[in-house]
Amino acid sequence: MSDGPVKIIAQNRKARFNYAIEDTIECGIVLEGTEVKSVRGGNVSFPDSFAEIRSNEVWLMGFHVTPYVYSSIFNHDPDRPKKLLMHREEIKRLTRKVEEKGFTLVPLEVYLKKGRIKVQLGICKGKKLFDKRADIRDREVQRDLQREFRSKNRG
Repeated sequence: MSDGPVKIIAQNRKARFNYAIEDTIECGIVLEGTEVKSVRGGNVSFPDSFAEIRSNEVWLMGFHVTPYVYSSIFNHDPDRPKKLLMHREEIKRLTRKVEEKGFTLVPLEVYLKKGRIKVQLGICKGKKLFDKRADIRDREVQRDLQREFRSKNRG
């Protein structure tokens, strides 16, 4: 069962480097007026954003949506908290996970799916410095192997 084409608008690469991702969940986002056009245009920034659960609702904090260029003076606040749309059971499950030591909710991707803007939220645990160094080392080894394969195939 295919959900149709998915167009990725933005990815949070910094989160993938700083956190170990335990689980991911897809959720909708509540946007106002011109925010939708701005997000569709890719004018979002969320390297330091996170989600928190307040009174059984999930709110996205630090998610910056640049005001739409062609709109009037009645623009939205770019840094306002945005509500995420999820089922009650999913919110309860996330609440239990986040109450565990060290887990946090971090947005990983913003994308269009069937014409709707979705956010992929990750249940993450912070990495230690040595974990980050290991990731960098693994990436460099993979890059060297790719170079070797390309040089062998050429000549």
